[in-house]
Amino acid sequence: MDDHRIRNIVILGGGTAGWMTASYLGKALQGTATITVLEAPSIPKIGVGEATIPLLQNAFFNYLGIPEDEWMRECNAAFKTAVKFINWRTPGSGQADARPFEGRGDHFYHPFGLLPNHDGIPLSHYWYRKRVLGETDLPFDYACFKEPATMDAKRAPRWADGGPATRYAWHFDAHLVADYLRRYATSKQGVIHVQDEMTEVIKDERGFLTELRTKGGRTLPGDLFVDCSGFRGLLINEAMEEPFIDMSDHLLCDSAVATAIPHDDEKDGIEPYTSAIAMESGWTWKIPLLGRFGSGYVFSSQFTDHDGATEEFCRMWNLDPENTKVNRIRFRVGRNRRAWVRNCVSVGLASCFLEPLESTGIHFTYGAIYQLVKHFPDRRFDQAMIDGFNREIEIMFDDTRDFIQAHFYFSPRTDTEFWRANKELKLTDNILEKVAAYKAGLPINQPFTTAETYYGDPGAEFRNFWTNGSYYCIFAGLGLMPDHPLPILDHRPESVAGADRLFRQISQEQQLHAEGLGDNYQYLRSLHGAE
Repeated sequence: MDDHRIRNIVILGGGTAGWMTASYLGKALQGTATITVLEAPSIPKIGVGEATIPLLQNAFFNYLGIPEDEWMRECNAAFKTAVKFINWRTPGSGQADARPFEGRGDHFYHPFGLLPNHDGIPLSHYWYRKRVLGETDLPFDYACFKEPATMDAKRAPRWADGGPATRYAWHFDAHLVADYLRRYATSKQGVIHVQDEMTEVIKDERGFLTELRTKGGRTLPGDLFVDCSGFRGLLINEAMEEPFIDMSDHLLCDSAVATAIPHDDEKDGIEPYTSAIAMESGWTWKIPLLGRFGSGYVFSSQFTDHDGATEEFCRMWNLDPENTKVNRIRFRVGRNRRAWVRNCVSVGLASCFLEPLESTGIHFTYGAIYQLVKHFPDRRFDQAMIDGFNREIEIMFDDTRDFIQAHFYFSPRTDTEFWRANKELKLTDNILEKVAAYKAGLPINQPFTTAETYYGDPGAEFRNFWTNGSYYCIFAGLGLMPDHPLPILDHRPESVAGADRLFRQISQEQQLHAEGLGDNYQYLRSLHGAE
């Protein structure tokens, strides 16, 4: 047999995407191919992806054999148990002026804990039936998940012995993650790191990439090229001329201002969740870390500019806009028509981007490199392999786009032009089908709803992370309710009684966790060796 194996892989761009790709491929290919990362030191990194979703450890770091505590210590990482949405139902510009809603202020959680089932029916349906009958005034998140009380108390999601009390994700410094993975890949996997700037791309008569040339006079030949050059898409968009599909007809936010804000952890504690605070023309993230929190205002340039956003952002955090240095970011929202063209694969921001409302940036990166290994080619580059990869990326991105658009579309806020404009955008058939099922009282069609199936197929995890419980958290949190309870429950009194016992069990677990778990600030200090 002829040897068609990929021998040389060139990754253009470092940062989180580049070094995650290098590390993952280094492990997957077991030393059979040379991997080179070409990174231009003068090119600034975006570095806004400081929050994740729970798949990161299971799908990425476990695959590399890196323990959670090890990389957390290296990257100033903290815990993220949920996203807390603030002021998404009533006007307001910050945590201090959240308006009353069901006695708890205008907030709701999207926890990472899995929505319980009883007799094959998600607990959400029992909750709505109880609400219609006047048997509960608890919001959906506080009734159906054990995590909200723990988060209100700022408890760590791990027990004192390190065991997990619930599912969680992480906050971290993205630059530290990239640096950590660079050291790991170069020292333990033999990845070659070239610090230079690309000046020329060479292609053959078929349109395949053959080598990259640099400002320093280097020539880097390759069989497979991975574009991690960020929004510029230097290989996939410029060299391969693959069009980028703009999705601003679904999502209006296209800009951000961001900075790090000092925080008195000892006085105020560290919240174990990301906050998403609705603003006049978008929303602001708050990502707590030891000693500071990262924050940024994601906004639509149709309704304000960077100066206006900076002023509103600084006013919320009591900062002086004249003396506060903020990063000004403009991003493209959408995806490449094809993420993989000939022998060029785009990963990270070079492939696709959605605003960071549900922390999907790093998720898209390891989802793509998982699919790249699953569809890994030889030098014949079978088109069926490429098409399979592109199909998975398209489904993963488009479903997430629809989920995020639903946050804005179904928010009852209409107090500014931005919030009114979101109601005028078109929803896809995919999300309309989910809304119709939800309104009819049916379970929303998802590929997995239990822990067993969730961890059984990584492909399904990447394809569609947003479970039945995720949609219920957002729809119910925003005040969108089914038209009526699930009819079958009227015929299942034993199931209803069993669900009542489960609700009581959740309430007991909430109290147990709120009282038994340690303070998040103190836990992180201990984890990072601060005491």
